[in-house]
Amino acid sequence: MPELLQIDSPGYCSETAQHSDSFAEKVWRACLGLIQENINSLAFKTWFIPIKPLSFSGSELTIEVPSQFFYEWIEENYSTHVKQALRQVIGPEAKLMYSIVMDRSQGQPVTIALPHQNAAQPSERDNRQQEADQRAAAFDRDRLERSRSRFESNLNPKYTFSTLIRGDCNSLAFAASKSIAQNPGQNAFNPLVIYGGVGLGKTHMMQAIGNSVLENRISSAVLYVSSEKFAIDFVNAIQNGNIQEFSSFYRNIDVLIIDDIQFFAGKEKTQEEIFHIFNTLHQSNKQIILSADRPIKEIKGIEDRLISRFNWGLSTDIQAPDYETRKAIIQSKLKQNGVTMDPAVIEFIATNVTNNVRELEGCIVKLLAAHSLDNQEIDLQFTKSTLKDIIRYNTKQLTLDTIEKAVCAYFSITPNDLKGKSKKKEIALGRQIAMYLAKDLTSSSLKTIGLHFGGRDHSTVIHAVNTIEKKIGASNEERKKIEELKKRIEIMSM
Repeated sequence: MPELLQIDSPGYCSETAQHSDSFAEKVWRACLGLIQENINSLAFKTWFIPIKPLSFSGSELTIEVPSQFFYEWIEENYSTHVKQALRQVIGPEAKLMYSIVMDRSQGQPVTIALPHQNAAQPSERDNRQQEADQRAAAFDRDRLERSRSRFESNLNPKYTFSTLIRGDCNSLAFAASKSIAQNPGQNAFNPLVIYGGVGLGKTHMMQAIGNSVLENRISSAVLYVSSEKFAIDFVNAIQNGNIQEFSSFYRNIDVLIIDDIQFFAGKEKTQEEIFHIFNTLHQSNKQIILSADRPIKEIKGIEDRLISRFNWGLSTDIQAPDYETRKAIIQSKLKQNGVTMDPAVIEFIATNVTNNVRELEGCIVKLLAAHSLDNQEIDLQFTKSTLKDIIRYNTKQLTLDTIEKAVCAYFSITPNDLKGKSKKKEIALGRQIAMYLAKDLTSSSLKTIGLHFGGRDHSTVIHAVNTIEKKIGASNEERKKIEELKKRIEIMSM
């Protein structure tokens, strides 16, 4: 078990303490406020946050440090800042005592002679050192500010939540991203890892978080960077001797967004740097957002310790958008451009472009560009001609199965319903329309149609055809319904 070793200094007696431990905390907090102004934030968090104030007596403050090394490092590197802060807070007679946590397993604890009672008072040498330290601290602050003033968030302002379509394919990632944007670093989703194939909207979603943080002025220290750029900049920093500046820059980011981390695979030095940056940011409650083309555990060449840390928060996938989401994406893109389009065209694109969002948006951009050049109406024929290099389809012979699928999808019924004996109004109407369309759009015989739709005879098919023809003649709504189904069947048969 660790043992607390008290380090003595002349004139100190804990029994004569005149103030409570809570007052010691107030004194030390005041000192920390002054110290923090003169050293960079990473050094402050590393060397001063772990210190605990123990007691305050007269003009003497006692603090506890975690180890012998910790004490020596502070004395060698930051003693001037500590002394200056003590004098400003306590007065010219200020004294400092250290209490070091020692481990018996490392050997017999020893008592270390600390500075004399007047150690906190400045000498001529201290003053010179203090001035030098202040100049160095000012230089470090200026360098960091120059570095941060040069950097841009690298966010695309178009990538916002308002332009991101939510669907079953991305619902969990969307909800988590919205939550993070409201409270970055202070949630259970840290880090957030979004994975999925190319063009599914990972980059859009990550940057939407960053843009929301900036818009709501939660923080201005938001950075989006590709893993490739990070690795290249890291190598350049090593070659140019700027590794300290590189590290300090990234460790002072509040929301760090790194895209395509599978690129880090096999890059040991880069992974080492990412490991330390990750630890610093995570411990400081800074938000980390990552993307990959597959689950983290499936990326070969990533160190186990990084995989473990990347899985600390939430890991969620984005899948290819379903038909309804694809339609919504197209409509959103058209709305952004102030354009309306024939629903048949939208359905044609949504039906034939199924892999990713990027292709969908590419189709709309190409259509609008061709329309502006040729000044032609964007109808189905114009769309097929314009997008023939993007949408490659083979014209298929129209089958009864295609009609069956279209009618079932339209009426939200199953093939068994359509072929069964149910006389429910919706099912019976769908069955009659299916037979009518089969007679109208194919060369199948009445007998074949009847057999396909539940083994019915030709007279049933004739009755269905006559019934639908009467409905079409009597109702514009029924006629529109049939035309809508015909368009869907045309698209499905391409």
